[in-house]
Amino acid sequence: MSDLFLAIDQGGHASRAIVFDTQGKLITQAEQAIQTLTPRPGWVEHDASELLQATHDAIDQAVARLGPEKARLKAAGLATQRSSIACWHKQTGRPLSPIPSWQDRRQAGWLQRFQDCGNLIHDTTGLFLSPHYGAGKMRWCLDNLTEVKQAQQEGQLIIGPLASFLAWQLLEEHPLLADPANASRTLLWNLQHGDWDDSLLQLFGIPKHILPPCVASHGRFGHLEIGGLSLPLTVITGDQSAALFAWGRPRPDSCYINIGTGAFIQRVVKEAIHSKRLLTGIAYQDDERSWFTLEGTVNGAASALQWYGRKYGIEAIEQRLDEALVSNEPPGLFFNTVSGLGSPDWVSHLEPSFEGNDSNVAQLLGIVESIVFLIQRNLEEMQRYLASPQQIIVSGGLSNLDGLCQRIADLTNIPVIRPQTYEATAAGLAYLVARQPDNWPGSNAYERFIPEPKPGLKQRYRRWTRRLQRLVADNA
Repeated sequence: MSDLFLAIDQGGHASRAIVFDTQGKLITQAEQAIQTLTPRPGWVEHDASELLQATHDAIDQAVARLGPEKARLKAAGLATQRSSIACWHKQTGRPLSPIPSWQDRRQAGWLQRFQDCGNLIHDTTGLFLSPHYGAGKMRWCLDNLTEVKQAQQEGQLIIGPLASFLAWQLLEEHPLLADPANASRTLLWNLQHGDWDDSLLQLFGIPKHILPPCVASHGRFGHLEIGGLSLPLTVITGDQSAALFAWGRPRPDSCYINIGTGAFIQRVVKEAIHSKRLLTGIAYQDDERSWFTLEGTVNGAASALQWYGRKYGIEAIEQRLDEALVSNEPPGLFFNTVSGLGSPDWVSHLEPSFEGNDSNVAQLLGIVESIVFLIQRNLEEMQRYLASPQQIIVSGGLSNLDGLCQRIADLTNIPVIRPQTYEATAAGLAYLVARQPDNWPGSNAYERFIPEPKPGLKQRYRRWTRRLQRLVADNA
């Protein structure tokens, strides 16, 4: 009987616990939904206690479904939303704040004061000055939340990435730690030194002693106590970072795009590449090597569809989308700034807008094509630094839309591979927890989308690009 591994995937819509064996086969899983709260425009957050309880429940349910087979569990891993942060009491673990999501933009105005430091921030962290990252959210909590202020005065405050909060809460040892993938999304982590950067801590006014110490992605971090089972947690990383490993070791000649709430475009590189308009990141680090990435971000993927559904009162938006994708109606143009315009433009304050046909079908198609257009815009920027990829590997909830995958292939002129495992984060996490076995299934079972001539799509992309550039310039 082969060993089993537990992957804990805390995402924007749910906490999930999935058990895999050493061949990458999914054995059982459990999921608990969480609410996404938007108390004010630009604010996106989760209730910390609800999120924690959902994670506990998902773990307990997945392990319970194994029955006696739970004895085969050998280790667990944790992957979370990057850029989301938490505040908690150092001794009791009591949450002292909501969880501001990676989508949250409440500090966009405050961050403008640091524009002159943009080059320093990018050179140090590989990131751009953006409200999506953790530093601004940490500063907001320090300035605005009474319980956070009181805990700081008493020397009992910890602020850190969501992964750090969950590790403290879930593990019997209550460790204080921050892994590279999540620490690197705070605007406070030095990509070269692999630790908190003193100059950036001083710049943003974040005391170092309230942050968890930085560690590698792999280690013996502590134990989950589940129904009499003591299970070591050995991997902590970010959700998009884990997704790179879903089919084994990521290939440098491939581009990996995980399309869920947002769309994240990643290329694996041996050494950190500093791009003027893209992100440089670290996906995973152990005692043997570090995996660096060149990354683009589309903030509005599924979140753009949800925004449209809320705005126009459309329920079951996914069903309407399926109908739209097989229609022959000409798409409108959608300038997709839902949750802010990500790479390579980095504009946080533009309002989403449509142009052209205003029927629901045309606008839904426009949203889908805007995701494709933003992906293409990032790929073009990546090709300034890297050769064009031989293939694009897609994953995430929206990748099950054939019409979306085919449009990516048609616009990029690159074959799109959709492996059988759409949800890549948990599979990649399990691969890392299992210590990267050679017999991981890879992407043998997949669907392939071959580029087809679509002059209309390419014409719309050129028109959309010119219009977007004008919008960005007018709002600079």
